[in-house]
Amino acid sequence: MQREENATGSAAAGVVHSLSQRRETLATVESLTGGLLSASIVEIAGVSGIYRGGLVVYATELKATLAGVPADLLAARGPVDPDVAAALAEGGRQRCGADWGLATTGVAGPEPQDGKPVGLVYVAVGGPTGVQVRELHLDGGRDHVRAAAVIEALRLLAERIHAADEAAIEGREPAQAGAPAGAGSAGNGPETAGDDARDGLGTAGAGRR
Repeated sequence: MQREENATGSAAAGVVHSLSQRRETLATVESLTGGLLSASIVEIAGVSGIYRGGLVVYATELKATLAGVPADLLAARGPVDPDVAAALAEGGRQRCGADWGLATTGVAGPEPQDGKPVGLVYVAVGGPTGVQVRELHLDGGRDHVRAAAVIEALRLLAERIHAADEAAIEGREPAQAGAPAGAGSAGNGPETAGDDARDGLGTAGAGRR
């Protein structure tokens, strides 16, 4: 658990620093992580300059009424879906008036949900160049899945910020999210993460709703 906390703190500090340097803001929308993502972000000193706020939309209907996910999409796909994750990220970004939106949805367990297995998680980033979704398959217990989902969400955001920075240095437009080979986006099929964790935490994803 201490290792997970350290990894989360490091990832959160990195994105807060990067956004501060860029003078850009962030909003979060959480389902399975239930506030863990926003809590990890506000632990970082100086976060008030970049963090606009967040929504915890655990109940499916609140994803529509608060985060703006189309009700027909939720009815057809359920809450654990890549397009729902993308809509959560973009909805949070717009409703909180932020430059970036970061979202989580998935099945943390202990039981499968609507035919979706425990450990299936989607994290999504909405930003100036579009939305990118990553599909995660996490193992371990409920707490581990939720903690890993937070880390992987922050990592995805860091990657998108880095891509935007590189594009700015090279004087070109950043690649649209989901455009590079192997990268997923809503409508193009989610990017997936395997079961081998980069830090020993397991794969990306997991958590309920």
